[in-house]
Amino acid sequence: MKKLTIIGSGPAGYTAAFAAARAGQAVTLVESEALGGTCLNSGCIPTKTFKSSADILDKFRHMSEFAVTGSSQAAIDMARLLERKNRVIRLLAQGLEKSCAHLNVAVARGRGRLVSAQQVQVTAKDGSTQRIDGDAVILAVGSRPLELPALPTDKRHILTSDGVLNLDRVPASICIVGGGVIGCEMACIFRAFGAEVTVVEGQNRLLPLPAVDEEISKLLHRELKKAGIKVETGVTVSRAEVGDGMVRLHTEAASGERPSVPPPFEVESVFVTVGRVPDTEGLGLETAGVVCDARGWVQTDVFLETSVPGVYAIGDILGPGKIMLAHMAAAEAECVVENLGQQSKPCDYSLVPSAIFTTPEIGCVGLSEAQALAKGRNVRCVRLHMRELGKAHAMGEIAGLFKLVIDAESQAILGAHICGPHATDLIAEAALAIHMGASAEDVARTIHAHPTLAEGFGDLCRIARLA
Repeated sequence: MKKLTIIGSGPAGYTAAFAAARAGQAVTLVESEALGGTCLNSGCIPTKTFKSSADILDKFRHMSEFAVTGSSQAAIDMARLLERKNRVIRLLAQGLEKSCAHLNVAVARGRGRLVSAQQVQVTAKDGSTQRIDGDAVILAVGSRPLELPALPTDKRHILTSDGVLNLDRVPASICIVGGGVIGCEMACIFRAFGAEVTVVEGQNRLLPLPAVDEEISKLLHRELKKAGIKVETGVTVSRAEVGDGMVRLHTEAASGERPSVPPPFEVESVFVTVGRVPDTEGLGLETAGVVCDARGWVQTDVFLETSVPGVYAIGDILGPGKIMLAHMAAAEAECVVENLGQQSKPCDYSLVPSAIFTTPEIGCVGLSEAQALAKGRNVRCVRLHMRELGKAHAMGEIAGLFKLVIDAESQAILGAHICGPHATDLIAEAALAIHMGASAEDVARTIHAHPTLAEGFGDLCRIARLA
């Protein structure tokens, strides 16, 4: 029986641990904090718990439109929301603990330090140490929020995304620095909670990610403005002054494209959501000989093995050069466990769906229009507006778009982009279609139930077939 040591228990670490244990390996999972990593404790799950409350608040405020009478003066109770968030986290963490016990995965509590592919040293919070011997090591320690010199966090007025999830009240006014996924999600949540929100993004659009189609970014920008969220693109925060319970922010143009910038303005709180850095302090990478890039992200080959034979790396520790998503981390974990000792299947990053929980939601998979054109593909794009679906009208959520990127010659589906209610769920069919090599014709001939939102993808492919 081979022995495997995994440092870090987020989606990458626990997925690898469970897969390896099921394959008959003896697994030790090293974790210095709570099981579940960033995703469970300060990322995916708590933010979606907040978002669920935000969605209900939005419904309450529009209850008269649904012929529901009664008080519409709903408000968020942050103390109870924090209790609910912590309860959800505890429940899921207990599930991970039970899975470890059921699969005989040993859990070593403490900070892991890589000694070699055969040895990891674990230092507990009381200072005691133990050495774990094995045949291979997987590094899955994840990342932490990036802090900006111009915006030093104080955990009161200037917060990282971690600190935001522990607020016991809703600030009256908020500036969110960074219009990426986390920033846009937080903007929608706290606007629903009643805050005045401004988003500042250095690039020329919200969600400036290659995988997010520019048309979808523009649609989200429009909907955020409709919701009363102020958006400033092409601008960075150059300086912050804290005083009298407020933060005064000074901005500057991020590039020559913007001729003017907003004058200094004051907010009660600033949320810094500009990116993440590897959480590798004390991991012993340099001493062990693990090669990292200039920013500290671990470098691997296509099988996710580092420069040290027998030491693998998965999840956020690989950085933005890969794909920093929980479900990709889990896929990397499965790949490494499958390849241990044989290295026959490179990790595939060609088809990774994204789920963005803004209002409206965004789901995308495959190539954006710009990416397809950059690859020299002859493409055509087909669109269907969410308002064309009867279910969307019944729900009172008609803002949104289905967009398909198709190879004009082969008719293969290259990418799908959805913005609207439940887009994060709807994108799964598109991902399966592209993975299976289905054409728009194949999807169009698949009967979709009516009235549903899912039939929007079927209608979109029907349009593509006839166009």
